[in-house]
Amino acid sequence: MTEHTVKAFGEELDALSALLSRMGGFSESMVADAVASVARRDTSLAQGVIGRDGRIDEMERDVEKQIVRLLALRQPMARDLREVLAAYRLSLEIERIGDLAKNIAKRALILNQADPVSLTRSVERMGKIVSSRLKDVLDAYGTRDMKGALTVWGGDEDVDEHYNSLFRELLTYMMADPRMITSCAHLLFVAKNMERIGDHCTNMAEIVHFLVTGEDMPNDRPKIDSLSQG
Repeated sequence: MTEHTVKAFGEELDALSALLSRMGGFSESMVADAVASVARRDTSLAQGVIGRDGRIDEMERDVEKQIVRLLALRQPMARDLREVLAAYRLSLEIERIGDLAKNIAKRALILNQADPVSLTRSVERMGKIVSSRLKDVLDAYGTRDMKGALTVWGGDEDVDEHYNSLFRELLTYMMADPRMITSCAHLLFVAKNMERIGDHCTNMAEIVHFLVTGEDMPNDRPKIDSLSQG
């Protein structure tokens, strides 16, 4: 491979990484706004999140097109191949996070038409934790920071604990006031979507670890006895 070819390939990999980073930042803003639309009962913000879903789908397709081109023209090997495959896998995770943010925003549209539920603040706290994990794993990808990825991966239990605590609180709230069952059920779906975003962040951390080391994570994903299982 000539020096010119190597340089061109490196520039194409940089462009792919930059596109993926933009896609990640876009999903990060969608998650933050979706959570805020629930916490603030902001219908217009929720509608904006829903409207942005098509853009993140377009970005995922752009990533895929660049990857197909790279594989066809450059036929990368070893570390370069890991870069390309990691970008593809990460784009799928990010696109799914965008879908989950849209789902949260759709629930917000319904919740905003009903009486407020005091536990909305608990949902907001969980959302901020998930948003922070998403930011951290995107930063880990941008800097190829294995330690940062491991920190996100090891923090999966924290999201599960918040979900389980919120699950119990909402059940108690529904039993105390049956009139709030519908709203609380929607908040449960919001919390479940946030838990799933946390799971996708963990998946992304595993991909970053593989990208940097060429090896899978040494142990199974940390997990507590989640009420969401089964």
